[in-house]
Amino acid sequence: TTQEIVPRPKQLQTISAPDLQKAVLPPLRFLVEDVLPEGTSLISAASKIGKSWMVLDLGLCVAAGLPFMGHKTNRCGVLYLALEDSLGRLQGRMNKVLGGKPPPPQFHFTTEAPKLDNGLLETLSAHLVQHPETKLLIVDTLQKIRGQALPRESGYAQDYREMETVKAFLDKRGVSAIFVHHNRKMKDDDDPFNMISGTNGIMGAADTIWTITKAKRTDEEATLHITGRDVEQSDTVISFDKQCWRWKPIGEAGWLAEQRAREQYESSPIVKII
Repeated sequence: TTQEIVPRPKQLQTISAPDLQKAVLPPLRFLVEDVLPEGTSLISAASKIGKSWMVLDLGLCVAAGLPFMGHKTNRCGVLYLALEDSLGRLQGRMNKVLGGKPPPPQFHFTTEAPKLDNGLLETLSAHLVQHPETKLLIVDTLQKIRGQALPRESGYAQDYREMETVKAFLDKRGVSAIFVHHNRKMKDDDDPFNMISGTNGIMGAADTIWTITKAKRTDEEATLHITGRDVEQSDTVISFDKQCWRWKPIGEAGWLAEQRAREQYESSPIVKII
């Protein structure tokens, strides 16, 4: 008789609470101090709001080691997959953002890349071998690299699987990723992160999420909402400055609303008369 061989269960790799307390672990590193840790991030906004301008400026600042929106950056090489743009459009945007300054040499563009199920990871691996200084990948947009769903795979499962596949690949190589994504048209005043298109699988696989919202598309100001596993949640009012073609912070949303309400109250003719 043939004896059935039962595979041994894999042993869990555990650490005791006292050992964890005493362990010397590497500190959390940031691409942009206080607001964007290393890891997998998502930047989402409605169409034509200006998120591509934001990630281009962010990538150029990181590649040059220059401050981004008032925050210090940690310099590294950047690969920007600008999959909805042409080289001509990218050249024009970059020159506007740089304002005549030379671009950082360790920033690379491409406007074409295969889908995730058609060789994307192999293509990225080859680039990382050729340019080992690359520690940040910007994918603009996430939808452009997505593959086909597996048989009987739910939307949530596909969203999470694809994000986790890229995340696991990059984590092994010490590379961070920023995925540019779209918001739904339907507004959610209670939770702006519910406006991110797709299922919760996309948010669940990201370490840090930024979303940009406007009360009206024609408004000059927007609000940058930030949340994540390693950052404090924040809401910052920002404005796109066409003099330098960059987003600039105006102030923390709650504080700014209080200041403006006070100014409006104090400038009221009735209040002045009283």
